[in-house]
Formats: sequence, structure tokens, C-alpha cells
Amino acid sequence: MNIIESAGLGKRYRRNWALRDCTLGIPGGHVAALVGPNGAGKTTMLQMAAGLITPTAGRVTVLGGERPGSPDALDRIAFVAQDAPLYKNLPAGDMLHLARNLNRRWDQRYAEARLADLDIPLTRKVGRLSGGQKAQLALTIGLARRPDLLVLDEPLAMLDPLARHDFMGLVMAAVAEEGVSVVLSSHVLAELERVADYLIVLSRGRVQMTGDVDDLLAGHRMLTGPAGETDEQARRMRVVQCRRAEAQSHLLVRITTPADPVPPGWEANRVGLEELVLAYLRQPGASALPGPAALPAHPAADWADPATAAAGHETAGHGTGMRAWPR
Repeated sequence: MNIIESAGLGKRYRRNWALRDCTLGIPGGHVAALVGPNGAGKTTMLQMAAGLITPTAGRVTVLGGERPGSPDALDRIAFVAQDAPLYKNLPAGDMLHLARNLNRRWDQRYAEARLADLDIPLTRKVGRLSGGQKAQLALTIGLARRPDLLVLDEPLAMLDPLARHDFMGLVMAAVAEEGVSVVLSSHVLAELERVADYLIVLSRGRVQMTGDVDDLLAGHRMLTGPAGETDEQARRMRVVQCRRAEAQSHLLVRITTPADPVPPGWEANRVGLEELVLAYLRQPGASALPGPAALPAHPAADWADPATAAAGHETAGHGTGMRAWPR
């Protein structure tokens, strides 16, 4: 079952496309990492999957065919963003009470036990919590809804290394204990390498690379060899990125099988997830999808950071999968 599936999905704000012609299927049972440069359309895609905004073009379904925003989808998806809507004047316990009244699925015992494990007193006001504690409170509210799909949009951006580690520890515990599927958008590649087993890279609002992490890593090699032979070898291979020095060159190439021959005088090495992602981000025209290793280009004027293009537009209930409430 695909937890998120889209075909020709697009979102336009006035004249600017935040996401265009996005076609993909994210299988369930994974921790799927969604990465890309600012303005690539990551938040836009996740918000459409969560039912917070509607597409301009194409379609998207969740959880094996459910319409985003439908009652069943709302009950089964928890959305946690960097700017989770937590009321700073409310104690943590009142935030749990509020979330319990706004959701049909809710596990109060789990929520209270989790906050106790995190040493977050129910009587402490949200405004007095640290950044890491606020993130943990938002995640606890999302998980207490007992979702089938947990969508995390840049939840690690403002957290220190220890808080990031603790946050992802709670996420991975939910994956192991409850079988929750996770789609995580983040720029913290080192953290993603530790937890993600499925990867989607967006570039210019389109899917640039997608697949099981092990398969993607097995499908690439870093070749190191004489700089004078670089152009000749590059013509024979599917090159993602070339780094040339005076004596040596490094070619990140797509391979068909691990048994693909290595040119004489060259050395082949496996690549890590962070190295692979950075190479594709530096080469937005490269593609790891089947077919030509290049993405269609669009005029620069078509593209804008969706946060800027949608300035002034606010979605109520954005952050934890809660339904909207008056401010």
C-alpha cells in the first residue's frame, strides 16, 4: 500500500508554481526522507497530502486511496511542523486536553506517560518549555492520535543535536512499536542517514530521485581516476557529478549492477546517503529516475519559494494534525 501517491500533482500561487507535475508513490512501512533545496516544493507536497491545502493540478491520495482531508484520512494522519500551533499561555496538560477534545482518536494514557518520561510537567506552561520540549510536546500530541501515517515537516530545524536525537528516538520507537509509517522532510542529512530507509529528492518542484535507500546507494559509485581521461570516461557513463582536480577526477555515476566494469586505472567506491543527496542537489538537472538522466527545465520566473508566494495565507490547525480552533 502506498501511503502517499500522486500523479501530475501541482500547486500554483498566483503565477508561481511551488510544485509541478509531481508523480510518485511512497510505500507504507518506511521512514521516508523528503529532501530538496528551499523552494523545491517539499512543504507544499506534504501539506497537500495532509489535506491542509488543495492541488491546482493533478491528484494525490493517501493511505491506499483515501482523499486528503476526508474524515478517515484526518483520523489516520498526524502532521507535525516546525511551527507547531502550541499556545504558550496554556500548561502542557491543557494542550493535551484541547487535543483530546478535537480528535476522535486519542490515547490520553500514552500522552501523559510520554510527557512523564520526557520530564515535561503537565502543569508547566508551553511558553516556559525549551525548544526541544516544545517539539516533543507537539510530537506527543501527534502520536497520541494513534496515526497510521506521521508526517514531519522540518521538525528538526530549530533543535540542538541532543534534542534532535531525542526527538528522532521517539519517532523510531513509534515506528518499531506501533508500525507507524513516517514521511520526514529535513535538511539535517546526517540525521536522515541514521533513520531513513526510503528517499525522495525534489528539485525545481519535480521528483529528481526516489527509491529504497539501499537500492539507490547500490545503484551509484564514485569513480576516481586520472584527470586526463575524465572526458573520455564521462562520455561512456551516466554521470551525475564530476569533480576535477589537477591530477585526479571524481565521477559520481549511475550503474546498472555492482558488477559493472571499472575502467583500467580507475578506482570505484561506494557512496553514502549524504554524499549522494548533496551530489544531486548540486546538479538539479540530473535524475536518478529511469530514462534520460536530465530533468526538463522551466523558466526561472516560474519558480518561487512557496512561503513567499503564499505570504499572508495561513492554514488553521497547521502542525499537529489537530482540527482547527479559534485563536
